[in-house]
Amino acid sequence: MANPKVTFIGAGSSVFMKNIVGDILQRPALAGAEIRLMDINPQRLEESQIIAQKLVNTLGVPATVKTFSNQREALDGTNFVVVCFQIGGYEPSTVIDFEVPKKYNLRQTIADTLGVGGIMRGLRTVPHLWSICEDMLQVAPEAIMLQYVNPMAINTWAIAEKYPTIKQVGLCHSVQGTAMELANDLDIPYSEIRYRSAGINHMAFYLKFEHKQADGSYRDLYPDLMRAYREGRAPKPGWNARCPNKVRYEMLTRLGYFVTESSEHFAEYTPYFIKDGRNDLIEKFGVPLDEYPKRCIEQIERWKTTSDEYRKANTIEVKQSKEYASEIVNSVWTGEPGVIYGNLRNNGVITSLPNNAAVEVPCLVDSSGIQPTFIGDLPPQLTALMRTNINVQELTVAALMTENREHIYHAAMLDPHTAAELDLEQIWNLVDDLLAAHGNWLPEWARVAPKQRVA
Repeated sequence: MANPKVTFIGAGSSVFMKNIVGDILQRPALAGAEIRLMDINPQRLEESQIIAQKLVNTLGVPATVKTFSNQREALDGTNFVVVCFQIGGYEPSTVIDFEVPKKYNLRQTIADTLGVGGIMRGLRTVPHLWSICEDMLQVAPEAIMLQYVNPMAINTWAIAEKYPTIKQVGLCHSVQGTAMELANDLDIPYSEIRYRSAGINHMAFYLKFEHKQADGSYRDLYPDLMRAYREGRAPKPGWNARCPNKVRYEMLTRLGYFVTESSEHFAEYTPYFIKDGRNDLIEKFGVPLDEYPKRCIEQIERWKTTSDEYRKANTIEVKQSKEYASEIVNSVWTGEPGVIYGNLRNNGVITSLPNNAAVEVPCLVDSSGIQPTFIGDLPPQLTALMRTNINVQELTVAALMTENREHIYHAAMLDPHTAAELDLEQIWNLVDDLLAAHGNWLPEWARVAPKQRVA
């Protein structure tokens, strides 16, 4: 069997690239893979090449590593496309997404998925994803795009809308990652947990969360999680006092289901936890405001040391990550069945959500590709909550598809957190300021001059 070609667009995301390449090369059927690294930053590309080659050397596999500065050349004849870039980077774009809203007393935690920060990131990101799709149609029409970029739902929706023939899946580690966290909270081995989740990216819920018993049956774990949070106790001493997920546990008691993305994310997808003048809520639920910029600064500082260590080291420690990419590549390439959670166009999989929305559901993977499994209707309270986020996603995609700038304002107007904090005039002024501040990072049709207003 020939060896797969795996292209990384945004390979300068070196740590992420290292994890995925390490996962791929540890699978026997993929050990001879051709790893193609593409990035526009020559320094980061060189660093990633060094890391990837040392992974090959450490594992002693026959894989090859190639680097590219031209996107189409990197994609030519490839089988899999891993997308992992951040348009605009921490500076200037992430800083803008946080600092401009603060002038309106609109505070955020992560700002990469929903809210005004998520809208702006979608406007910056989708055109570049579309450019990859254009090149794929020309030089790799059968390749599968493994899309790891936020805002995941907006990106997946926009790709499916404009390039419906592109084979793509949006990938996130929140479903399996949160299941591991909950198993740890309950002091139960993760291998004994069974779950089923569905929804939209960062707002999917565990419809089932169960523990395998000695007799082979499964016990519902939701009562244990509810009791632990409500009574301030849990199987492990001190659990409630240190609980970093109070937003999610609080929502569990209100909705009856546990959401798969973190409390810092979920706090800004809803209007309940971040309110101007209500620092008591911030303290009570431990909401980490400005969390993403903090992480960015820490990662940048950490990378200065880590990159030097990788350059000097002869070998690199390789561990299996919790990302799905290698399982997809292995299942498609070998036909060995696999199961993942992926983001795809709904197409009736979740019957209570719009057909064109991007949904996150369990998927079967084999040589035929990625097939979502049927879910049906979600509980009505979960459907209703997801629709508040889908409204924002849909309007952002509409703005991109029609190049109608007014829909950007409409998306912000319907965002749950933004609408709970600001009046209409403030929302319009804030969007004006954000569009002006991002300038050339945005598609030309979305740009405005400072203080220019939409009629």
